Formats: sequence, C-alpha cells, structure tokens
Amino acid sequence: MNKTLKVLLASVVTVSASAAMASDNWVNNAGLNWKNGDGTLCWRDNNWTPATASPGCDGWLAPKAAAKKTGVTQSKITLQADTLYDFNKSDLKPEGKATLDKIAKDLSKIKLEVIIAVGNTDSVGTDAYNMALGQRRAQSVKTYLVSKGVDGSRIYTESKGKSNPVASNATAEGRAKNRRTDIEVVGTAKVK
Repeated sequence: MNKTLKVLLASVVTVSASAAMASDNWVNNAGLNWKNGDGTLCWRDNNWTPATASPGCDGWLAPKAAAKKTGVTQSKITLQADTLYDFNKSDLKPEGKATLDKIAKDLSKIKLEVIIAVGNTDSVGTDAYNMALGQRRAQSVKTYLVSKGVDGSRIYTESKGKSNPVASNATAEGRAKNRRTDIEVVGTAKVK
C-alpha cells in the first residue's frame, strides 16, 4: 500500500474509534449501537458509566424533565403622602389603608419572603426628628399589615428620614410627595 492510503486508513480508524469512545457504547460505522442478539443490551467498553451511555441503551440516564420554574415576584409600591400621612403625622389615612388592604389581599397569590417598609419625610425638622418620624410611618404600615394577617416576622421597617426625597422640598406640593412610605414586596410566585 502506498503511503497516502495508509495515512487515510489510519485517520478513518482514529475518527471511528473516537466517535465510538465518545459514548462508551460500541457503535458501527453507521453510528448505530452494537446490541446483543435480542437487541436489549448494548455493548460497552471498559470506560462505560451511566453518564457516558448512549441514548436508548441500557443504563442510559435520561435527562430529567425540567422542574416547573417559580418566578420571583418583586414589586415596589410607594404609598404617597397625600394618601397616607398628614404633615408631622404617622397615622394612616383611609386611602392609605385601602392601598394596604389591596396589598394584603394580593399577598395570597405569592409565597411571601419579605416586605420592606421605608418611612420618609419632608425636610421640615431636624435630622433626628425626621428619622424617628420616618420610622413611625414605616411601623404604622407594618402594624396595619399585621392586623390584616400578614406575618410580622416577614416585615422589616426602616427610616430614611429626609435623606431620600422624590420631589423638591422647596414647595408644599413637593414636601407632600416626600411624606411617604416606600413598600417593597418580595416573594415567589405560586405554581399551580
């Protein structure tokens, strides 16, 4: 045989061997698994494991069906001053209670992980006073949600005081928008 033919045959044998070894089940030139006489068992090499078995052969580990994904549900709700708080107050107004009632009802649709209530104020007053007022506002939200059956251990409160305005404090309208509690609800969607 000439040199070119020997090289060609060697490369065909190498390619066939590497293809057969990729699955650790023996395959013929057509890529079909070699099986025993009744076709129930595939021939294996010494490196065979269930993880390297060919699809359709005995011992093959079929990929597991993907589990239903549960989507994380996260929503941020801002309860504005005009619906929640009067100037220098932390008492919930009827409009704010209605919003919290809807939140409490909607929580039945998710597996609740956490609610974060962050109280905010306008710029009138000292830093210390506004931090305390913001905390009272956040706490009023927590207290109300707990009264509606929400697990209090899942509700965290904090205050930003006047440090997190959403509007200018130069006008009465802007200050009113800054008297708010931001509520963030985090949970996992329930799969049916």
